[in-house]
Amino acid sequence: MGIYKDVMGTLVRVLAADNIDNSTKQSWQKLIDADRRQGGTGSTISVRDKFDYDCCLHALLHSHLAPAQWDVLVAKYSTHKANKVDSIGRLISRIQSPAPQLFIYKAVTAWAIPKLKGVQVAPRGGHEVVCRSLRDDLEHAAVGKMIASGWKTEVKVERGQYVKRSTDMIVLPAEFYDMNTWDLEGKPESTRRRWKTGIARCLERLEEQAVVHATEIFDREEIFIDAA
Repeated sequence: MGIYKDVMGTLVRVLAADNIDNSTKQSWQKLIDADRRQGGTGSTISVRDKFDYDCCLHALLHSHLAPAQWDVLVAKYSTHKANKVDSIGRLISRIQSPAPQLFIYKAVTAWAIPKLKGVQVAPRGGHEVVCRSLRDDLEHAAVGKMIASGWKTEVKVERGQYVKRSTDMIVLPAEFYDMNTWDLEGKPESTRRRWKTGIARCLERLEEQAVVHATEIFDREEIFIDAA
């Protein structure tokens, strides 16, 4: 049954299916809601049924992907904090690099949890991440909609659309991404950059293999709309 649109969007939603135990609205729910608003195939089945499909695919990927492939996808795309951290830890042990262990640990973690493009502020009760690039995109889209309507319709951009609570994601401190803290031996900048590039390429190759394998699984199950 074809109910999904594309590989990466499906991967993100399926990997979010293991994160249903917090009190905030889940990532899969947001993606389903967006699909329903856009009139996608998800609008013809219930949210519960769509989530059940997500869970089935989650189990299918976990059982058919190689452990390293599963770990790289969970590390990169999962919204489940504990699973993400566990997968990052296992990836670190798989990396072959001349870099010291601390450097490998930080390089892999920074790859899996890239620095957010935005400004982090600390209101009472926790952190929020304000994504400026997303805010700009939303504002441009809003202006486009108002122009298309002949300025008859006002389109507002709500703060909640571009602000994320830190309880919904892992937010690393800015200094974590400072490569000067990754190497305690004072190696030259060129050496550290070579190490970082080598580790990133290793992870990217593994991710590419995982996505290719996941795509083969998805195609075999005929889950995409065009395959219906």
